[in-house]
Amino acid sequence: MFGYYIKLALKSVKRNPILSLLMITAIALGIGASMTTITVNYLMSADPIPNKSHQLFHIQVDSWDPNNAFNDDEDALPNQLTWTDATNFIHAKKALRQSAMGMSGAIIEPAGDDAKPFEASIRLAYTDFFAMFEVPFIYGTPWESASDNNREQVIVLSKRINESVFGGENSVGKTIIVDGRSFQVVGVIDDWQPMPKFYDVNNGAFNETEEVFMPFSLKEELELPNWGNNSCWKSPEGEGYSAFLRSECINTQMWVELPDETAKAEYMGFLNNYVMEQKELGRFPRPLKNRLSNVMQWMESQEVVEEDAKMMMWLSFMFLLVCLLNTIGLLLAKFTGKSAEIGLRLAVGASKADLFKQHLVESAMIGLLGGIAGLGLAVLGLQGIKSLYGDFVDDLATLDISMILVALSIALLSSIAAGLYPTWRACNIAPASQLKSQ
Repeated sequence: MFGYYIKLALKSVKRNPILSLLMITAIALGIGASMTTITVNYLMSADPIPNKSHQLFHIQVDSWDPNNAFNDDEDALPNQLTWTDATNFIHAKKALRQSAMGMSGAIIEPAGDDAKPFEASIRLAYTDFFAMFEVPFIYGTPWESASDNNREQVIVLSKRINESVFGGENSVGKTIIVDGRSFQVVGVIDDWQPMPKFYDVNNGAFNETEEVFMPFSLKEELELPNWGNNSCWKSPEGEGYSAFLRSECINTQMWVELPDETAKAEYMGFLNNYVMEQKELGRFPRPLKNRLSNVMQWMESQEVVEEDAKMMMWLSFMFLLVCLLNTIGLLLAKFTGKSAEIGLRLAVGASKADLFKQHLVESAMIGLLGGIAGLGLAVLGLQGIKSLYGDFVDDLATLDISMILVALSIALLSSIAAGLYPTWRACNIAPASQLKSQ
């Protein structure tokens, strides 16, 4: 019977092409608008490292002003660490893997008389950074841990910088001039753009990854500038770069890898003991409050998905609802026009249940066609987002198989829901009155 209902639905669609096209267009517009915003919100809030997100933790300690909470919110903790605390945590070696990190930048001077110097962003980190965040390599490997301790001038290049400076060849072992100093290349990473950029949402959760990577310990050695967010609640005690680093200014992120709940509990105990020790030295004037947030908790607390994006998604759902209301009106008009046919079928023995199923199948077919057309509109909408915001949103503006299935499911279910009332009205006409009018 289902196949028979499909044949009847196709005939009905062909019999009233303009009315059917209007309904398909209404559903397509609603699905296109809603799926554009749903896709962006879904990918913005997706788990960027699903196999390890529950093992990676961002550290927060309350080292802020005793008279004013961070961001004037008593529950809020500073979203970064001081250089002093981050380096102390690194030296304690209490995690399976760990990395303090920050953002900087410098001028790269390619070899050759015709090559022009250019500015590049730098991620200062420890060697564990690459294993923790599963950074893929084309050539070479991360630097050795000894390079962190000895402040060796080694560097890992992005694929783009390697192509720009070395023509894409294996540059491991070669030297590159950064900020007027020679660095030895130890590795080249492949294209890597976690989305969101969870390891540093403070400086832009959807910004591009840095172009070169070097040991965090070189920040003090080379007095590298701070390109990331920097917040202070009191002035440094002294002059110069060293005084700035050792101040209460927060400008360093730190992540640790803790394989299980036991390791997490032990690390939290270490943090609490550390803060109590620092209190005895006159630091950490606020009440004891430390926090370990895994990847998803951290992105939620930092509101990676902005309220504007959520609002746009709900507005698109409202637009879809308006489109469905129009579809209900069009279905009423269409099914009312079939009153004589329905009355005749009821008179010759067709049950209301059979007619109800037949017309719901027709509603579902219209919804499915509208969903397919809506996918095309959603692709156009996502292309529009790419043209507005550039290549870095490529990963946010792509329909994957799950989103395609969601779109078709929404179209199918919403069209069936829209067809319930018109179908009920059509199946409850009086057969006698329709037969008399013929």
